[in-house]
Amino acid sequence: MQISNSKPNYDSEPASEAERRIRRLTLHLSPVACVAAEQLEMAACGGRGKLSVDTPSLSGYIRGKHRDIQDKVVDYFNANPHLQTPVEISKDEHRELCMKQLTALVREAGIRPFRYVVNEPAKYFAILEAVGSVDMSLGTKMGVQYGLWGGSVLNLGTKKHKDKYFDGIDNLDYPGCFAMTELHHGSNVQGLQTVATFDVITDEFIIDTPNDGAIKWWIGNAAVHGKFATVFARLKLPTYDTKGVTDMGVHAFIVPIRDMKTHQQLPGIEIHDCGHKVGLNGVDNGALRFRSVRIPRDNLLNRFGDVSRDGKYTSSLPTVNKRFGATLGELVGGRVGLAYSSVGVLKVAATIAIRYSLLRQQFGPPNQPEVSILDYQSQQHKLMPMLASTYAFYFATTTLVEKYSQMKKTHDEELVADVHALSAGLKAYITSYTAKSLSICREACGGHGYAAVNRFGILRNDHDIFQTFEGDNTVLLQQVAADLLKQYKGKFTGGTLAVTRNYLRESMKTYMSQPNPVTARWEGEDHLRDPKFQLDAFRYRTYRLLQSVAVRLRKHSKSLGDFGAWNRCLNHLLTLAGSHIESFILAKFIEAVQSCPDPSSQAALKLVCDLYALDRIWNDIGTYRNVDYVAPNKAKAIHKLAEYLSFQVRNVARELVDTFDLPDHVTQAPIAMRSGAYSQYTQYVGF
Repeated sequence: MQISNSKPNYDSEPASEAERRIRRLTLHLSPVACVAAEQLEMAACGGRGKLSVDTPSLSGYIRGKHRDIQDKVVDYFNANPHLQTPVEISKDEHRELCMKQLTALVREAGIRPFRYVVNEPAKYFAILEAVGSVDMSLGTKMGVQYGLWGGSVLNLGTKKHKDKYFDGIDNLDYPGCFAMTELHHGSNVQGLQTVATFDVITDEFIIDTPNDGAIKWWIGNAAVHGKFATVFARLKLPTYDTKGVTDMGVHAFIVPIRDMKTHQQLPGIEIHDCGHKVGLNGVDNGALRFRSVRIPRDNLLNRFGDVSRDGKYTSSLPTVNKRFGATLGELVGGRVGLAYSSVGVLKVAATIAIRYSLLRQQFGPPNQPEVSILDYQSQQHKLMPMLASTYAFYFATTTLVEKYSQMKKTHDEELVADVHALSAGLKAYITSYTAKSLSICREACGGHGYAAVNRFGILRNDHDIFQTFEGDNTVLLQQVAADLLKQYKGKFTGGTLAVTRNYLRESMKTYMSQPNPVTARWEGEDHLRDPKFQLDAFRYRTYRLLQSVAVRLRKHSKSLGDFGAWNRCLNHLLTLAGSHIESFILAKFIEAVQSCPDPSSQAALKLVCDLYALDRIWNDIGTYRNVDYVAPNKAKAIHKLAEYLSFQVRNVARELVDTFDLPDHVTQAPIAMRSGAYSQYTQYVGF
């Protein structure tokens, strides 16, 4: 058999199945021809050409009403290069610079985040995102000062505390800490061991660290700058009987830790530095031990429980668990802020990686110019679904912020429960995704991505702890799963379902039924890009997981008990929680597409939304195939369409990342500059 050396004609249709197979074999043997053929196939699919994106219009839609104050933050640091964090900086220098940055932002730029913590949370979180894009250590330090220390005073205290501390917290005269975590207890807050015993004779609380395991650990602002701490401790009251004291559960207390004038540690306060960390070294984390530290009775943050002069306890909430739940419920803003800020980090990383991938050229057809590495399907597979996820997460967290703002105004119980579950799920899901994406972005930029100046290492190290503080992600996802099971149980015992879980109430009969054998085989593009198909698929998966894990828990609890059954089904429960959060994210993305007023921007968002949905379905195609929700031919169609949509998003990738409106000094990566990238890079290394 003689093999021809002539180039195959890829423009013609194969005459037979044999010719089609020969062509496919030829493509495997000729990689360059394969790339060209794939590009031709993608371009021919649909025949619609490149989408037109109105970048200013889309940017205005996604950045929202607080872009002015974000621009003010960014412009201030742009105008003050001495306040920008250098790549090479020691721990101690970074800490001092971080405090200087925050002080300048508040006192010179006139931006007062604390004033928005309760009354305009959306504005506060917008400032937090902008500040974090300058330096994540600065964003974290601001969050500790205003969201945690200041937020605990506002949310857990009463008028007397606000009157006494508000101005000092606002203008940074009262830098403070949030002392909850202990060496032996992090996620299990009810297990904290620090004690606050009331002394009726002196009208004071005595704060004690009973053992090494109760030392307050990883406390931001404690090692260097903090003068106060909100200390979470077990409130113990005298009973005048054989018991001696009664444990009233965990409460919060304001404890001065340094002298206001000399900045020396106060008597009974022992402070140690937690030292150099993997990231966020601009934040001075410390450890606190209390040795019979006396504070006035008024220093109890008494919104949910108070102690009278004679040692009597009063509360509007009847049980320890209800008081504890109310206390933690008021602190949920930290999780909201982390989810929102994590999206900001993802924006920066995706922007750097995509701009670089558009600029960088490697290989190409013989005797022709090299092609952009973003033209390679493998690079598109890494970065285009990530770009789609960035948009999806933005709309989901914006909804979360709106719900949180409404909750702070109304204190509606159902909304409180809704925000608690959503903030736990979104914080866990988004921070985990962003952490993985930062490594993918570094790898996608090759050796240049390993240079510290190009930010991936710094972003990855600083962001990594987002998966742990304000609640370990695995623990938070279990809270989401527990909430879903509670809703599921309520459905069958006459209960009602909260707003976010509407689909469990409205469509439970639909999702309990067997998949439709007809629609399981539909593979047309209009059907696959139909929001109803996409959302139904996400929700069907969630309900199947919920139904099956409920059965498993019931079965195993008979032999293992409730705790053992939960542990046996733990991975199943985590998958359920992730699926539910993905359903919520997609629903909010679809709503954002439908609400977009500009046709050009709406079309761009629709493209990105479809990629997000179909890529997720394809990534879990085994689940859908196992229950015949998707037939084999439909699975192939989903895969092919997802690849095509990724190719289409690549064609407008520059415009899509430009809508984030991140200036060069925010991305701070020479390889990602809009112009002069390599000249910036070579200048940095000394040429």
